[in-house]
Amino acid sequence: MREYKVVVLGSGGVGKSALTVQFVTGSFIEKYDPTIEDFYRKEIEVDSSPSVLEILDTAGTEQFASMRDLYIKNGQGFILVYSLVNQQSFQDIKPMRDQIIRVKRYERVPMILVKWDPRDADSSH
Repeated sequence: MREYKVVVLGSGGVGKSALTVQFVTGSFIEKYDPTIEDFYRKEIEVDSSPSVLEILDTAGTEQFASMRDLYIKNGQGFILVYSLVNQQSFQDIKPMRDQIIRVKRYERVPMILVKWDPRDADSSH
C-alpha cells in the first residue's frame, strides 16, 4: 500500500489541528489546545488504489520552529494554513514556503494554501 507523508504548517492558533482532526475523524474540535506534534494516519484512495495518508500536525509556536527542517525533510506534501482574521499568520506563510523550498532543494514541492475563517467554524461541520 502506497504511503503519502503530509505536513501541516502554519502559525499558532490558526486552526491546523481543527482542520486535521476534522479531516481524519469527521468531528470538529472547538477548544484550542496548543500542539507540539500530533501524527495521524488515514486510509484513502489515490488513483483507484488504496493508500495511507500520514499527516503530521506541527506546532505553530516559534519555540518549536527549529524542528521544522526535520518535518520538511521527511514530508512529501505540505498544507500551509493561515487565519483570515490574523494578518500576521498570512505573512508567516512566505518564510515557511521559502523554508520548504530551501530544505527540499526543489521549487516544485506539492503545497496547498488553506485559508481558515474561525467565524465560520461550528460543531455542525
